[in-house]
Amino acid sequence: MTPATQPASLPSETTQVSPETAHHLAALLTHAAISPLTDTGWLRITGDDRVRWLNGMVTNSIQELNPGQGNYNFILSAQGRIQGDAFIFVEPAAANADASKTLLLETSAAQLPILSTLLDRFIIMDDVELSNISSTRAGLLIAGPVAAALLGALGLRTEDLSPLQLKISLWKSNEVTVLQAHSPLVPRFELWADPGTIAALTEALQQAGASRVTAPALEALRILEGTPRYNTDIRDRELPQETAQHRALHFSKGCYLGQEIVERIRSRGQVHRTFTGFRLDGALPPAGTMLEADGKQIGELTSAAAIPLPTGPIQLALGYVRREALERNLVLTYPGGTAAPVSTPFTVPAAG
Repeated sequence: MTPATQPASLPSETTQVSPETAHHLAALLTHAAISPLTDTGWLRITGDDRVRWLNGMVTNSIQELNPGQGNYNFILSAQGRIQGDAFIFVEPAAANADASKTLLLETSAAQLPILSTLLDRFIIMDDVELSNISSTRAGLLIAGPVAAALLGALGLRTEDLSPLQLKISLWKSNEVTVLQAHSPLVPRFELWADPGTIAALTEALQQAGASRVTAPALEALRILEGTPRYNTDIRDRELPQETAQHRALHFSKGCYLGQEIVERIRSRGQVHRTFTGFRLDGALPPAGTMLEADGKQIGELTSAAAIPLPTGPIQLALGYVRREALERNLVLTYPGGTAAPVSTPFTVPAAG
């Protein structure tokens, strides 16, 4: 993210946060918490041409991935606009005797039908098959500083995993896919298995001390991390470099759909606006609220939330701002308050 000065003062007006959300966020930030993964979809991609074909459809390098490894990707239109995002993994050999032919695509459940249709349209003479395997697996998120320790106590060790890497483990003779997810602020793991195994793991982790958390706490963590969500912070009008998600881009992999626009932007040096975090002073604005500076629209807030930190509640937002506003250190306002750009992930102060 674009570095920015972080104001020291608390907002003069802060929306009330429920004690439940505060307790759940504290568990995520200081211990470990779990939540079912019910809004995630999976595609299995097979066929002799799967790597070459998919590498030509997404913004990151698929051919460089080894079994178990993954990366973050955008899927673009020919005009370079983002049509969706996804994590792509090479399935570990232990899960499939023919795993060298298998790629796994993970995205939101809402995006899956759209991306599946888009991708299928570009299978022409290629030996590629797309299979929706979402219904064959259940998922569980565990996040927090002691998440790895709790998993290790159950025999699901994670020391050999790097970010965006998965492996197949056995738990009580049942196969469990353990995935280290994108985790800019606290360690985050996903567990995938049959529904019965996930139900048993949920109970075992709760007995080991993991709290079960709800959506508002996970949303607060997402905004603290500065992680954009497609259809909320990233829309189909955004260009890749505007999102500041450089982890999704590979500039020497060869041609892919929309690559000409991405390369043209890179050759020019920058885009006119960028995605960043904001600390808000004033009323909590709804998504889509415009930012102004010097009487002109200069940006947009795409997500906002009151965050119950150990040192007291604050209000944070994610959104876009024109680069010249950051460079000139302009005062950014919205109806009911001001927005000060901050770098993400947000530094969470310890309780005094």
